[in-house]
Formats: sequence, structure tokens, C-alpha cells
Amino acid sequence: MSHAANDYQAFREALGNDVQPLKKGRDKVAMVRAQTSPSDAQLARRESALQTIEDERDFLSDEFVDLVGAHDPIEFRRDGIQIGVLERLRHGGYAAEARLHIMRMPVIECRRAVFGFLRDAYEHDLRSVLVVHGRTRDDDGHANIVRSYLNHWLRQFEQVQAFSTAPPQQGGMGATFVMLRKSDRARARNRERQQKRRG
Repeated sequence: MSHAANDYQAFREALGNDVQPLKKGRDKVAMVRAQTSPSDAQLARRESALQTIEDERDFLSDEFVDLVGAHDPIEFRRDGIQIGVLERLRHGGYAAEARLHIMRMPVIECRRAVFGFLRDAYEHDLRSVLVVHGRTRDDDGHANIVRSYLNHWLRQFEQVQAFSTAPPQQGGMGATFVMLRKSDRARARNRERQQKRRG
């Protein structure tokens, strides 16, 4: 037996009896590329592309803002929101339904976190939330820079009805209470409930 025949016989034995040779003719052979995990570079590109899409939806600005005083409370209410809502917010009268901690995060990460947090809170019909940003004694300390940006961002987010520095027992200068307006879905549910009561 020739070397070629020996090699072929050894090859056939290694394959076993279950393997049949491909028929010539119309049978098509599909080449299957082995599944490989994406490389770190591919994962980084994918993450960057997703972040770019998210940033495009994120309308909050991270351009320069005037710093608020490190010891000055921040607060705001939209036109049409009663002063009593702000007073109650200022005194911790609304329990926080969710909290976001952004202490020691870079400003750009804070912006992304705040945007996602407020959007998700609104979509889940939360009304009162707390953003914990930390405090500092210096106007140009990182925590106060973040707080100054937060003061700016919350005004840009149209679903925010009011916000106020938290009372001392709930974080004081290191946290901000935010009141969100009811979503259209929540308002529709309220109307249905009221109609059932009347009916």
C-alpha cells in the first residue's frame, strides 16, 4: 500500500464511520467562520458609538456655568408651581422615591448620570427624587462645581417642576431634592380614577 493510501486510510479511521464524503454536483458547501469574541478595540468602538447616540439625545449643557456659593442653597420653581410646593420640598416634605449618587464623578459623567436618572424617573412616574452630589467649603471645590452644573441642568430639564437644597437631616448642601411633573400616563390614570369615583 502506498504512502498516499496509508494516509487516506488513517484519515478515514480518524474521522470514523459517521462522516460521509460530500457528493459532487449540486450540493453547496457553506463556509462558516468561527465565532470569535469581539476584541477590546471593537468593544470600545461599540461603546463609544452607543455613548455618542446617548449624548445626542442628552440636551443638557456641560459648557461653563457660573459657580454658586458653596454655602448658598439652590432652589427653583417653574411658573405656575405654587410656592407651597417649593416650601415643602425645601423642608423634606416629600419622601425621595429614588436617589442618585454622583459624588466624586467627573462633570461629564455627572451630566450623563443626571440625564439618564431624571429621564428614567419621569418614565416610571416618580415625583420626588434626591441627587446626592457632596459638599465642599470652597466655591471652586469639585462638589460645588458639580452642584453649580446641577443647578443649571435641572432648569434645562422641562419635566423638573422645582428643586431645592435638601434640609440638613437629609444631606443639606450635599444633596438636592427634585420634584418632577406627572407624566401624561400618570395624569390619564388620575383622570380615570376620578371618573370612576364620580360614576
